[in-house]
Formats: sequence, C-alpha cells, structure tokens
Amino acid sequence: MTETRAGEEALIARYFAPLAGPGAEGLRDDAASLTPSPGHDLVVTVDAIVAGIHYFPDDLPASIARKALGVNLSDLAAKGARPCGFLLTLALPDDWTEAWLAGFSEGLREASEAFGCPLLGGDTTRAGGAMLLSVTVFGEVPSGTMVRRQGAQAGDRLCVSGTIGDAALGLVIQGAAAPALDVDSRAVLIDRYRHPQPRLALASALRRHARAAMDVSDGLVGDLGKMLGGGVTARVRVADVPLSPAARQALLLDPALLATALTGGDDYEVLCAVPPKNLDDFRAEAREAGVAVTEIGTIEAGEGPPVFVGPNDSAQAFARGSFSHF
Repeated sequence: MTETRAGEEALIARYFAPLAGPGAEGLRDDAASLTPSPGHDLVVTVDAIVAGIHYFPDDLPASIARKALGVNLSDLAAKGARPCGFLLTLALPDDWTEAWLAGFSEGLREASEAFGCPLLGGDTTRAGGAMLLSVTVFGEVPSGTMVRRQGAQAGDRLCVSGTIGDAALGLVIQGAAAPALDVDSRAVLIDRYRHPQPRLALASALRRHARAAMDVSDGLVGDLGKMLGGGVTARVRVADVPLSPAARQALLLDPALLATALTGGDDYEVLCAVPPKNLDDFRAEAREAGVAVTEIGTIEAGEGPPVFVGPNDSAQAFARGSFSHF
C-alpha cells in the first residue's frame, strides 16, 4: 500500500512549526526577523551534511538531525558565540516517509532545546536524487570579541577541549577490518561519530583568554595548519594529545590507528591558542564550565606546517593532514 503523504505546508506545520523561535512567525512567512542584543555582533555559519560522508544512510533520523545542528554549533562555540537560532534546508528524496520525518523533527527538537537554538525558518522541498540537508546557524558575541581562526602569536600555548580521535575511530570500527573492541568502547566511539557535542560552555572563556580558535572538524593535524599564519608555526607533543579510554584501547589493539585519530576528523572539539599569562585562568574557567581542556603544544615563530613530535623528540609524519572532500 502506498503511503499517503502530506504536502509541503502541512509538513511544515506538523513537524517544524512547533520548533520555531521568536521572530519566525510560526514559519508562516517567507522570512524571519532576528535582532542581536544591544552591543553585540551577529556570527553566522553554515554546513551541509551528506549521506555516506557525515552519516550512514541507515542512521536513525533523530541522530542525523542532532549531528546536522551540532556540527554548526561547534563552529559558533569556537568563535565564542552564543546561539540565537538556525535555518534548515531539507530536500527529501522520493522514498521519504512520514515516520522518518517524525523521527528527524523529534531529534531536531531535542537538540535545539538542549543547545538553546530555535528554528527560524528554511526550505523544505523534494530532491532530484539523494537527500540534501544543510543548516545555517546564527549566534552573537559582544561587539568586536569574536575569536578569529588566525591571530596566534609565538609563545602561545595550544589547547584542545575534550578528547581527539573518537569519532574517526568510531567510523573505522564499523568497517570489516575493525579491531575487536569491547561493546562499551565501541558504543562510546560510535556515539562520538554520530552525536558531536558542541563546546558552547567554553565560549565565554575563549572570548576572554584565547587569541585564536577553531573547531576540529577535519582532523587535528590539518586543522592546526589552517590556524597558523602571519609568521608562526607550531610544535605539538603527540603524547599530550588527549585520548579517551575507548580510543586508547583501540590504539593498543592497532597502533597504526593513531594516524586516523589525529587526521580523521569529526572531533568537533575546540583548538585554541592561549597566551601563557591567561592559561591558568582559561583552565579554571573551562573546569568551572565542565569542559576538560588539555595543553598539547606551543606556537613558535617561523614558517611551515606544524611539527608533531613523537617518542625521542622525533618528528612524526602523516600521509595526509586531514579529511578532504575533494
């Protein structure tokens, strides 16, 4: 039996209008209004997620929704911004179902409420082929305080939030040649791949203490290279890069996976450069916010890519620095 499916306006009213925030007019208009708080700048970012690249086609729709919003909010967190709302572009394939859309909208509702980021509008349409999913997020910072990607200076300390490599390992262990991890460790790593946790609680500490910051989305090695510029490079101690117990177990079973952990991407942690005089205060504020941060290296004067130092102070080489779409 062919499922009877609602039209565009009915879909919006049923699944997305309940998520609408102030200024969205219940998604009954062609545009929303958004006014930043007095003395604040808007910060805007957009990311698409693609089946087979950012998620598995058979992932639960609620998980896909949470990831779509989470990866964008991670960019806001690294800029020191507070979320204000988001736009959703959703182009559905021919085989979409009401059950899938109900699960997707429920996951989107849970994420938007958890992160304080309501839906402002967007576009729902039919795709010519595979599903298209894109989110644009708006945030705000006190005027002139957005933390830029570049701006690190020699002597700054490099710090990262959380742990590195979990998501990339979570992707690997779903393959045929995966190491034989215990059930709990597998669950931790796969969850990190499916459900990024944007470090929004770190935003105010970044504004006060970081000279440069970005989120680690394509791999620590390559993303650090993107953060450098203006006559500086960096030196990172590989042994100091924070790894979760689950990741450590995976590396014990297959040490070659270290390169995957450092270059694979999907971490959605914050990488930042902090002046030495600010380091103790930054750590204290991060701890108070409930976010672990770890010092992993130093910004140095010079040119060229960052150096990752392994055992015996030997430079460690990687076949690639980060994930690339092209």
